[in-house]
Amino acid sequence: MNTSYRIPGMVVRDHTFALPLDYANPKQTVSVYAREAVAPGKEDADLPYLVYFQGGPGSGSPRPTLDSGWIMRALQDYRVLLLDQRGTGRSTPITAQTLAGFSGPQAQADYLMHFRADNIVRDAEAIRQQLIGAKPWSILGQSYGGFCAMRYLSASPEGLKEVMITGGIPSLMRPTDDVYRATYRRVVDKNRLYYQRYPDDAALVRNIVDHLRTHAVLLPGGGDLTVQRFLQLGLQFGMSGGFEAVHYLLEEAFVAGADGKQVLNWNFLFHLEQMQNFDTNPIYALLHEACYTQGAASNWSAQRLLAEFPEFAWDGAGPVLFTGEMVYPWMLDAYMQLRPLKEAANILAATAAWPRLYDVDRLKHNTVPVAAAVYYDDMYVHREFSEETAAVVPNMKLWVTNEYEHNGLRAGGDVVLGRLLSMLRGAI
Repeated sequence: MNTSYRIPGMVVRDHTFALPLDYANPKQTVSVYAREAVAPGKEDADLPYLVYFQGGPGSGSPRPTLDSGWIMRALQDYRVLLLDQRGTGRSTPITAQTLAGFSGPQAQADYLMHFRADNIVRDAEAIRQQLIGAKPWSILGQSYGGFCAMRYLSASPEGLKEVMITGGIPSLMRPTDDVYRATYRRVVDKNRLYYQRYPDDAALVRNIVDHLRTHAVLLPGGGDLTVQRFLQLGLQFGMSGGFEAVHYLLEEAFVAGADGKQVLNWNFLFHLEQMQNFDTNPIYALLHEACYTQGAASNWSAQRLLAEFPEFAWDGAGPVLFTGEMVYPWMLDAYMQLRPLKEAANILAATAAWPRLYDVDRLKHNTVPVAAAVYYDDMYVHREFSEETAAVVPNMKLWVTNEYEHNGLRAGGDVVLGRLLSMLRGAI
């Protein structure tokens, strides 16, 4: 245990753990950081732990503030452990800088294969044993964190007292292509809803696309703003307020240049770049498709399947459609911090050596109580696949709702977490 400090509403402590990179060959270690939060006056109380698994992959855990939403609700009952999953935040980070010292792309790829949910869960189990020994704890997984929770249930259920999941029940068996076909269909629907709300944006988006097709545009951070990269703004469509975030950005897209002709506004380019965090969170691009792969190669699934959806063509008569939560090989050229990792990313996409993530037979005999929020209109995690998994795993209660989008835990965290706790305790 390291430093301890106070902010209004909580006392925070830092933990850092040296854990094996490869649990089958534990010579090399990585550092894994976790931030513990407890309500003031309860620092020495015998409270149960609630461990939070962040979405992503590739994002650090939330940094608690004065208004920490679900965390404040959790602190009524728990000691909260905010885990920076390996490769993120204050844990040994994965960036172009940290990978530059490897001997080559193959060595980088071999290293990166240790940063999926299977090893994230092994880390959590090692931390549990260090902090509380044999006693089980509770976990909360948001989005990709829910994938980690399902892996935990599959691999080490003895470490779990109860599980809560928000927007993150994965398919247990379906191939990667099934996931991305379903994702494309949902993104088409979100585009339709966006243009229904903001019909005038159809012409504006078309103008931006036409401009980018005929002009080389460099972003403030040095990356290239291609048509494909611009259309990745659709990633916002799965969040509450995402339509507005894109619409208000587009409002300021063009200004008059020195010669009086329209140019893309520097402010627009700056704010667009801030909405795309692939440079700062490279794990997302490098391992996103690997979240689903089990004993097979993804072979850039989203790129291959795009041809099956002509709605995304730029030359159609209708509005140009944004893409969503997909990664593509062209990103390795357009994003500055992904360029040095291009060859490693291609190796990862081509490998079939990914271990299975879920033991379905074991999950069929689950005894750990699970409560999960499934968002009816979720753009990122297919509702039908979540329900398919829940039908296989006993002792799992679902709350299926269209009151929230994928970021329901952030948008209404006290309500969402309170509902899941009531489900676990039999009040609902």
